[in-house]
Amino acid sequence: MFACNRRGFLKAAIGLPAGYGLVTSLRGAELATSAGLVEVDLEAQQTWINVAGQNAYLFGFNGQVPGPTIEAHPGDHVRIRFRNSLPEMTNLHYHGLHVTPNGNGDNSFLEVGSGESLTYEFDLPTDHPGGTFWYHPHMHGFVARQVSRGLAGVFIVRGELDQIPEIAKAPEAILVLQDFALSSSGLPVEPSLMARMTGRQGNLVTANGQTNPSIGLDRDGWVRLRILNASSSRFYRLQLEDHPLYLIATDGGALPSPEQRDEILLAPGERIEVMVQGARPGGSYRLVSLPYNRGGMGMGMMGGASSGPAVLATVVYQGQAGSTWSLPQRLVNIDPLPEPSVRRSFQLGQGMGMGMGMMGGGGATFTINGRAFNPGRVDTRVVLNSVEEWDFINPTMMDHPMHVHTNPFQVVGSDGAPLRAWKDVALVPAFSRVRVRTAFRDFAGMALYHCHILDHEDFGMMGTLQIQG
Repeated sequence: MFACNRRGFLKAAIGLPAGYGLVTSLRGAELATSAGLVEVDLEAQQTWINVAGQNAYLFGFNGQVPGPTIEAHPGDHVRIRFRNSLPEMTNLHYHGLHVTPNGNGDNSFLEVGSGESLTYEFDLPTDHPGGTFWYHPHMHGFVARQVSRGLAGVFIVRGELDQIPEIAKAPEAILVLQDFALSSSGLPVEPSLMARMTGRQGNLVTANGQTNPSIGLDRDGWVRLRILNASSSRFYRLQLEDHPLYLIATDGGALPSPEQRDEILLAPGERIEVMVQGARPGGSYRLVSLPYNRGGMGMGMMGGASSGPAVLATVVYQGQAGSTWSLPQRLVNIDPLPEPSVRRSFQLGQGMGMGMGMMGGGGATFTINGRAFNPGRVDTRVVLNSVEEWDFINPTMMDHPMHVHTNPFQVVGSDGAPLRAWKDVALVPAFSRVRVRTAFRDFAGMALYHCHILDHEDFGMMGTLQIQG
């Protein structure tokens, strides 16, 4: 699966067999729309889907896993006609997009019942940053179940980074990382309470619904990888054999300059864009996920939760580039956010109690500031066009990747200054704290903040945010 550069197109790539060249070819359909308008039909359905060469009874968008890639530009009007053909209620969240949280926009409080339809509509601001975003369900109590069974798709916004010649002429590949818990017959395996409390992980790790697909790379050329962690709990500690990764974008868009990395940790919900150069002898090189321990409950009966190892894809040299070039030293300008007017603290907690998850928590509860999520309660009120600093404090033995809806943030570094990168997921490791700075711009309304280990969200580690105009 990869996305094109044409305005207002939906790339609906179907499942590709293992070894299919993601960069050099595309299978699927194109849905043309008028300039400035992106129209998409999406249906969530339970069906048999070929994943990694086996039939699995999963949840898919338009009968595929992952769902179709949506592409838009700043200033576009987006209209998504959504039908819920699942046997349970669901909805949609447009993760990372800076759009209205009201009405039929990015409103996670909406409920779409089984057999019902809803048209989502919103405008992308004319100054919306380009980047790799995504869509997935956000029906409280059902989120981990539905995402872990396949409901996820990429939403690309084209922007400044795509206009840089050295970046634009590199072929692109999208890697949607998902894991599935399947029986030998292809049926989903329900996780135990222990697995849900640590965060469920599947026994089958895939990229674009495949096991170890190939990515073509010309010698002396470059390839741009957009990588999404669409797993409900699994962390991916990424490393490419004998190749550095040149990080050019995080969750919310481009970095000021490329950053060379030997490995990159990708928590649930996070995205990165990296450039890879064909500067090695011909052959094939594995993109792997190294082991990562994200912690445990620390309650005697609960152990840690380790992610990895796994081979995700293989980069295969396939020819000689027609020309050679280097990455630019500068990408886009990112101004640091001004000093905040308000500072707040959010303490993350876990234990046994009356959990709020609709799917049955068995007494598990996860909290923010001692309270589990209640959709009828406003937890935090902020003022439109204000700047705030939030401290996420994690005294627990588990990592928690914290996601904030509607407005991206900048992580504040150890010197107290905001780092020049836009994020919407901040990993808060066990026994640590992370400070983020946010400007609440453009949109008033109700939004959410929560842990993106989705079982933790379902068990209560989520709060409501009212942006007051």
